[in-house]
Amino acid sequence: SAVIPAAYPSILFKGIVTFGWPTGYWFFHGIIDKLKRLIGSKSTQAMVLNAMGHDKSDGKITLEKEIEKICFNPPHDPLLPRKIEAFQKITKKLGGILFISKYRSTSVHQLGGCNASSDFSDGVCNPNGQVFDPEVPSQVHKGLYVCDASLIPCSVGVNPSLTIAAAAEHVSKHLVKDVLKYKSKNCTDFVSKEVDRNPNTEEMHDNLKTRDASYVLIKETLRGYVGGMPCTATLKMRLELQSQNNCDDWNWVMRKFHPTLKGKVGGYVVLRAIEKDKLHVLDGEVDMCEVDYKTPYTQYMRYRLLLAAASGSRYILEGKKIMNPYLFALHSWTETTTLHVTFKRIAGIFSGGAGLNLKGELRISMIALLKSLLSLEGNRRARFIYLFSLNLLRTYILQIPQENHEHSVTDSENKSYPASTLHEIKTEDGYLISCRQWNCGQNRWKLRGEVQPNPILLLNGYSTESFCLPTEPNDLIRTLLEEGYEIWLLQSRLHILNPPKNFTIEDIASYDIPAAINKITEFHGPSMKVHVVAHCVGGLSIHMALMGGYISATQIASLSCTNSSMFFKLNMLATVKMWLPLVPMSMALLGDNNTLPLLETSKASMRHRLLMSIARWIPRYERCTCKECEVFSGIFGNAFWHQNLSHTMHHWLNKQSTRILPMAAFPHLRKICKSGFIVDSKGNNSYLIHPERMALSTLYISGGRSLLVTPETSFLANKYMKLHQPGFRHERVVVDGFGHSDLLIGEESSKEVFPHILSHIRLAEE
Repeated sequence: SAVIPAAYPSILFKGIVTFGWPTGYWFFHGIIDKLKRLIGSKSTQAMVLNAMGHDKSDGKITLEKEIEKICFNPPHDPLLPRKIEAFQKITKKLGGILFISKYRSTSVHQLGGCNASSDFSDGVCNPNGQVFDPEVPSQVHKGLYVCDASLIPCSVGVNPSLTIAAAAEHVSKHLVKDVLKYKSKNCTDFVSKEVDRNPNTEEMHDNLKTRDASYVLIKETLRGYVGGMPCTATLKMRLELQSQNNCDDWNWVMRKFHPTLKGKVGGYVVLRAIEKDKLHVLDGEVDMCEVDYKTPYTQYMRYRLLLAAASGSRYILEGKKIMNPYLFALHSWTETTTLHVTFKRIAGIFSGGAGLNLKGELRISMIALLKSLLSLEGNRRARFIYLFSLNLLRTYILQIPQENHEHSVTDSENKSYPASTLHEIKTEDGYLISCRQWNCGQNRWKLRGEVQPNPILLLNGYSTESFCLPTEPNDLIRTLLEEGYEIWLLQSRLHILNPPKNFTIEDIASYDIPAAINKITEFHGPSMKVHVVAHCVGGLSIHMALMGGYISATQIASLSCTNSSMFFKLNMLATVKMWLPLVPMSMALLGDNNTLPLLETSKASMRHRLLMSIARWIPRYERCTCKECEVFSGIFGNAFWHQNLSHTMHHWLNKQSTRILPMAAFPHLRKICKSGFIVDSKGNNSYLIHPERMALSTLYISGGRSLLVTPETSFLANKYMKLHQPGFRHERVVVDGFGHSDLLIGEESSKEVFPHILSHIRLAEE
């Protein structure tokens, strides 16, 4: 016999939070009914249908401290379909319209929150209302009781007033017993014991502690996709900042990044596709100005979070924001608001095993960033903004590099390299080239009773060494020798030992490569085939040699190319540089002496120095404190990601290996880059029209972080070969995290790249 106010069903059940039944005309009925009521021509005829019952008791009311909101997740009601069906039958009998709340089940007289349980793992209180001590599970907090509706763990199905009263009476009975027991044991009045104590003392002490601490609290909400699945991270960071005057801050930041912009992170991550509930941060660290001496001009903001799920699983989320002064800070907004993350599961009892390694990006919107700035807490907010602004000024505007440490190659490292034999070869056009041979020894295969595998010919890129690396313990030559392969490294006319003044890439294809293969054939006989591993310009020239008919595919056992093929697709910056008349202007500036000395200590003409100065000013994605590296990347574009190279490798490459740069082949290379595929020296398509000459197995490898040559190069080549040579095995691999030449000279190349080459060669041998 509950009395419902007349306005209640009119506002709630015929408002915007409802839908009606039967479908089709309930909306117009609601509008007409309201109009009649407004003009007073109709009194209300609404009646309320209410079905009471039990739900699953799995609803939750939570306080989101980060956003300061109370969130309600309603419980599941398994009988809801039957209730609605009953309502529809009644409505049909009465000839009326049924308006149902969109929220469906409505919970009244909420119960629970401090559920009573026999064990601390299933509740907050014991059956007597005493609160469990989570640090000592078998104990309770003495003197702390819960004696209201929050003790009851589930819906009772009827008005719970009497049930609540009964529970309170039960707790009170035990509370009185405990009080009497405590008084008799201590012989003192515990109530009057605390009268003289100042209740504000502890609060004042906490406030003093907070006031003395130099800190700032930052709230940040990032949204995006991880592994293609929506993800939200709500984080709260606390950075400890020490007092210092502005002048000292300026001097400190201009020398190196400020070390105190580090702190702890709390909060949670929501990734519903992996875990239904929130992933709470157990331990989190943030470094807003991380130092990496391999990339002295780049600033990083690095996050590392240890996450825990209700299921017991543990996860690690690592992310970094990369702030790079590229193209005059054109991408500064995207870089400072984009977090590149990896999400991994930690193997354990509950997770079963690792097997989860996802990557993605999370971003903070402009509105969220403004909220984050406005919600800064702590007594060092202004100092934090000042320090962070100084670091951004240094990175994007002043572009001052971090301190760097030079590394040199020791004599012992050079002497430890496997011994080799140098063969001088005279090409058909009379030019003298060389080929270096590493022989693993035939006795090894004879002892096993196996046939020695085919030798491997290595073809370098444009005047840089990618295979014979004295500083790297696991370069490709050492790796292949350990597998028992005989290796030949071609030092073509593009090599820095003796480059001619005038030549093209076509000359390497038509003269140098055939001469090298003929030399290998002299050693092993005409029936022996050769595996070819080529990089960059070496890959272009081997495709020209094959498709131009200078060598036969029957001489090649397999072909593996890194960032090169019969196609050559560059990124946007490199493409623009090739379309601009920079190469013709450079060749005109150099004149007859078109070999550019790269070493800073080399004697160079005024023309050479002018060209090197211009090259240093050309934009590139990663800048370097090494002048030789700056000149080389200014002419070509960045050939590698600096983070992938060791210090000794970088030093050896720029100070000892690449001493000069022959520019004679640049006009031909420019024509190839503008066309996007191999052409002859006159720019004619003389090669792609002969796919029948490519009857061999191929492997094309690209770097996943496009830096110079894009993965489209390997994609088009693999598609071309599968279309025209379907009878052979053709593979394509994109190695994430690598750029161009770091596919072969990177610290992790032996783990990430070389296994693909070895596998391809073994399959070809089989």
